[in-house]
Amino acid sequence: MQGCLAILIDSADVNRGAAEKGVVGMTRRHFGSVRKLPSGHFQATYFHLGLRHRAPKTFDTKAEALRYLATVEIEIHRGGWIDPLEGAMTFKDLAEQWLGSVPSKSATSLMRDRSILELHVLPSIGKLTISEVGPFDVQQMISAWSASGLAPRSVKRQYAIVKAIFSYAVRLDLLVKSPCRSINLPRIVDEPRAPLSTDDVHRLAEAVGERYRLMVYLAAVLGLRWGEVAGLRRHRIDLIDRSILVCEQAVKTIGGGVELGPPKSQAGNRRIAISADLVELIEQHLERFAVPTDGLLFTSELGGMVNPSNFRQRVWLPARKMAGLPTVGFHDLRRANATALVTSGVDVKTAQTRLGHADSRMTLEVYAKSTNEADRRAADLMAGHFLEGRSRTDRARNGGFGGVFTPEPLQTLEPERGFEPLTYALRVRCSTD
Repeated sequence: MQGCLAILIDSADVNRGAAEKGVVGMTRRHFGSVRKLPSGHFQATYFHLGLRHRAPKTFDTKAEALRYLATVEIEIHRGGWIDPLEGAMTFKDLAEQWLGSVPSKSATSLMRDRSILELHVLPSIGKLTISEVGPFDVQQMISAWSASGLAPRSVKRQYAIVKAIFSYAVRLDLLVKSPCRSINLPRIVDEPRAPLSTDDVHRLAEAVGERYRLMVYLAAVLGLRWGEVAGLRRHRIDLIDRSILVCEQAVKTIGGGVELGPPKSQAGNRRIAISADLVELIEQHLERFAVPTDGLLFTSELGGMVNPSNFRQRVWLPARKMAGLPTVGFHDLRRANATALVTSGVDVKTAQTRLGHADSRMTLEVYAKSTNEADRRAADLMAGHFLEGRSRTDRARNGGFGGVFTPEPLQTLEPERGFEPLTYALRVRCSTD
């Protein structure tokens, strides 16, 4: 064929090369075929599953094309072969498919994930095919995020999205393995931060004003999330049985509005007992603000659902500044509740149920924090357990913990004699009583 020299990698080609080298009898048939293009590059093709497949790129030399075909042959035998056309999908297209693959994902989570992809991920690897992205590309992107000043926790959150997308591709057999392997992430160092005290909660409740005061107490006393508080309706509260049913929450829509949706997880559906003091606060709120039977317990001044963005800007930020707590978030009220539950001796299972956690490890590792009072109480308990049995005789003999230790006098040794070096054994033999 003019302009295109087809080079079939078959037994004749192999035998010809073998004859030139003086090797006789080599009849092994190679996998696939290679042809030289007018551009001087080499193209590799092969048959599999009744179809001819073409390598996703051309090669500078015939040897490179042969190595590619050998790799493909091994992948086919191992069961790890992926159609090159499927691997040619761009990361941007894959990310779009992934975003729509979880119908249960909330609008807030979708908006967050899409924003992360558009701002931080797609500019780096969006135009690359998923087969082109390797661990090096992912690590370079992670390092660039850290170098730009992004917090380690934010880097970890963004990387989790990239990892989930490539895992999705592996599950669909679009890739054999994910490039998110052995990636070095920046270390997250949590600064010690004391939980909110009772006085802090009272100051915040006063600062937010009468309309939203009960929101603060519901979050602190019951450990409710902001969405669960904002989505609480009057008929979910049983003042006689003293309990609250949590089965929905306020969630943001893609358009920026607010609507009622299901809890964050199945464990979020729960009934929580409430105290008589909290019942009194709820009754006071109902007397002050007319709430229909199926109406929301909290509304904006215009009567609509409380928008989280508006609440933060117009209510929470001024309130925390007024209370002298400029860095506190609304979610810290829930963390304070978890800490109080654990340090007050409430069993972990009950704390997990009240907080709506699917896993008790979340209750202990993420939310519950140690307090100074609990630390001091633990120190006293351990001292009483291990040191109470020390007799007064032992304390008198040893001078207590603050006594002075007087070592026994050292044994005297006879002077060295003769020419033999004074070894340790000889010192013992020569020592006097």
